[in-house]
Amino acid sequence: MMPKIVRFHQLGGPENLRIEEVASQQPGKGEVRLRVLAAGLNRAESVYYHGHYFEKPVLPSRLGYEVAGVVEAVGEDVDKGWLGESAATIPGFSQNRYGTLGEEAVVPVEVLGKYPANLTPAQASAIWMQYLTAYGALVLVGGVKAGDFVSIPAASSSVGLAAIQIARDQGATAIAVTRTAAKRDELLALGAHRVVVSDAEDYVARVKEITGGLGARITFDPVAGPGIETLAAGASQGGILIEYGALAGAATPFPLVTSMLKGLSVRGYTVLQVTSDAAAAAEGKKYVFDRLADGRFVPQIARTFAFAEVVAAYQYLESNQQVGKVVISVP
Repeated sequence: MMPKIVRFHQLGGPENLRIEEVASQQPGKGEVRLRVLAAGLNRAESVYYHGHYFEKPVLPSRLGYEVAGVVEAVGEDVDKGWLGESAATIPGFSQNRYGTLGEEAVVPVEVLGKYPANLTPAQASAIWMQYLTAYGALVLVGGVKAGDFVSIPAASSSVGLAAIQIARDQGATAIAVTRTAAKRDELLALGAHRVVVSDAEDYVARVKEITGGLGARITFDPVAGPGIETLAAGASQGGILIEYGALAGAATPFPLVTSMLKGLSVRGYTVLQVTSDAAAAAEGKKYVFDRLADGRFVPQIARTFAFAEVVAAYQYLESNQQVGKVVISVP
């Protein structure tokens, strides 16, 4: 069999992505091979093929972090009980070595997570990165609790939507932040208690209004850049700013004076802080699995593309039109 995979041979935009046939891989020690049914797309992949990710592609390079499928082969030292199991991948591996976007993917067994039977493969490809990222930040780092106010910039992203669901589940107030009013109603329908439209409203004034003058105790931000000063101004006394991305693409100043006056914490964070700790990863997977199984958490799919439409799928991802996860269905 010659499975089809996605690779790129030069850096640049999604137009460089190619569907190619390659020889089927056999999993090595500690690895499994998945027959892929669906793939969830991530911003990290876009940054990667543009050549701006912290890991530089070795060309030609595969890409992809999140897929759902069925385990069809296992390597040495892997429990054969995995054979035939439905599972999805948890990011935390090299795309150079383990790119997953294609009809098959070989990955380390430790990055697999079983998913509840009530989820479709498309939904399953949209769970682990977003829910574990938000879980680690809000629950483990932020200690979110009932009565908290949580500010969530870029709230229409899949991680942002997961953060809304986690904040609600913990009894906190989820304040979704979005640039334009086009996504306001959908964010409210998807669980946000309040929405701040940052291009049209005074963020600090609106957050103070929503919180009764207290400010947001937790701010969960993937944007960074100069806007961190505004987020700090909208934070509560003793609040925490959790920075998990750099979408602004600009230098990020440290809000020194505001941090001193308010006793703020500014914390860098990635999901690797969860996945690299076996105990934290196990606890996080159970937390997410249980809430997916009973319906408290529902992954939001923005749009599903056919495998042949991979270029269009990443172009749509880069357009910022989506609310939720962009998914590719793999035949």
